[in-house]
Amino acid sequence: MAWIQKEIALKPRARGFHLVTDEIVRALPEIGEIRVGVAHFFIQHTSASLCINENADPTVRTDLERSFNELAPEDAPYYVHTTEGPDDMPAHIKAALIGTSVSVPITDGRLNLGTWQGIYLCEHRDRGGSRRVVVTISGE
Repeated sequence: MAWIQKEIALKPRARGFHLVTDEIVRALPEIGEIRVGVAHFFIQHTSASLCINENADPTVRTDLERSFNELAPEDAPYYVHTTEGPDDMPAHIKAALIGTSVSVPITDGRLNLGTWQGIYLCEHRDRGGSRRVVVTISGE
């Protein structure tokens, strides 16, 4: 059994839901060495999140962004945490709802995602900057 842990930096993106599967796979050639295992992806931020969702139709990403903006609007009068700008508290709420990590099986050197699945970086700040993801791979 092999254990690999690596921190990768995703390029900065604007607010929204971004398909990052290819960027992640390019940063992890080690996956190709694993016959059977699992990759765990953990984002080290409180205003961004990771999820697995539709990889083909970009309107899904648009609809997710619009829906989450309705769930956690900017400038809600009941927010107390407001010192970092109007997008900050909604970003924390969205990250809490979506979560900080995803796990994906590895089969024969590839992430074993479904046909229509991809890994998303959910950027909840207008300008979040580069996001760090710790990847832990276990397998043989």
